[in-house]
Parts: sequence; structure tokens; C-alpha cells
Amino acid sequence: MKLIAVSDEEELSRMAAEILFAKVKASDRLVLGLATGKTPLGMYRFLTKYSKECKQSFKHIHTVNLDEYVGSVTYHTYMEQYLFQHVDIPSDQTHLPDGLAASLEDECKKYEQLIKKLGGIDLQVLGIGENGHIGFNEPGTKFDSRTHVVQLTDSTLQANAKYFAGIEQPKEAITMGIGTILESKEILLLAIGERKANAVKELFNGSLNKDIPATALNQHLNVTVLADKGARKLLDKES
Repeated sequence: MKLIAVSDEEELSRMAAEILFAKVKASDRLVLGLATGKTPLGMYRFLTKYSKECKQSFKHIHTVNLDEYVGSVTYHTYMEQYLFQHVDIPSDQTHLPDGLAASLEDECKKYEQLIKKLGGIDLQVLGIGENGHIGFNEPGTKFDSRTHVVQLTDSTLQANAKYFAGIEQPKEAITMGIGTILESKEILLLAIGERKANAVKELFNGSLNKDIPATALNQHLNVTVLADKGARKLLDKES
């Protein structure tokens, strides 16, 4: 696992976008696994900036997102707002789990089949939760899990409550499983702020712990972690 130390959120966002943009420019066809939430917002901002400045096409890009709330299109809207409407990626090449599906079990199976049909994920972007979750894989999730429906923990609900001001917050989500994530050819994990410091410390301990889902990444051979000063706080103390 490779650690890239950055000073702050702005530098992390810029560097993450540069990594993705280099992949976009160098490939004839690319499957990107994408994340949502606060952490990748700056990355998407820089990515669209680079695309416009370089007049870089995204027509050869396919995307699959990590997750979506059940009964919601929250992350569909997020992706349109912060990336898809700013680049020329065809809409039929962007994919997220359908939180409104009549059968959530069938939707999970269909999402797995979709990823397989695309040939797998070339580069998966991840954030990391305060409790160590990746995607919406909460503590205790099996490391060989596939796309599934999850009951969100209180800590995750509290962390995301700000996005649902005035409306009912979903308590369930569809998420790629840890096993699905680990099949990605390359993984880029972004960690910002002191609230992620303990999870980052556990990740770099090198041990596997189902109570810290991100530790499953120690089984993967090509993981890069971008972490700002706050997220590295406990690592720096140990070094």
C-alpha cells in the first residue's frame, strides 16, 4: 500500500484529479469506480477544470458508483451536478445502483452483472468513514461480500445527516460489496481530516479486522492512499 502525504484538502483534491485525468488521457476505454460525499468534491472540481482546459473527451469512459440510498436518487443527482453535466460522457455509460428498484435483491445482482459485463473496474476511488467503512460497507461486513443492501449505522447516519436537512434521511443503502471493490485493478483512497485519523491508522497497521472494513484493502496489491495532515495525525505520531 502506497501512502502519498499531502498538506491539505486542496492539494489532495488536485492530486487525485491529476491521477484520474492521466488515466482518462492515456486510455482508449476506461472503467472508473466513483465515490460521493464531501471527500471527492474537490477532485471532481479539478477534474472538470482539466477537462475543459485540455478539451479532453470523456466519451470513452464508463463509470460505476459505489452506492446509493434506498428510496432515493441522492447520489444520481450528486454525480450529475458535480461531474456528468460538465463532461461529454454519454449518459448510458454512467451507472449507479437504483435505489428505487422494485426488487433490491435483483438490483444488486444486476449491478454485479453490469460490472462484470464492463470487464471490471480499472480504477476505484474510495473515501473512508470515521468507523472505517468503505462504500457503505459498515463494520462487520464480510470481506468477500458482493453488492448488497445495508442498514446504515448511527455514526454513518449522523455523519451524513447534513445532506438531508428538512427531509427524511434514508436508513438503508445499496453498496458494492468489499469483495466487489477488491476486484478493481487499482484503488485510490482519499482521506481528509482528523476525524479519519484513527481509521487511517488502523488501515496502515497491516492487519485484517472486519470491525474496520477498510483494512480489507491490505489484501489488494495496488492501493494508493492520499491523506492530508489531519488524516495522518496518528500515523505521524507513530513515525
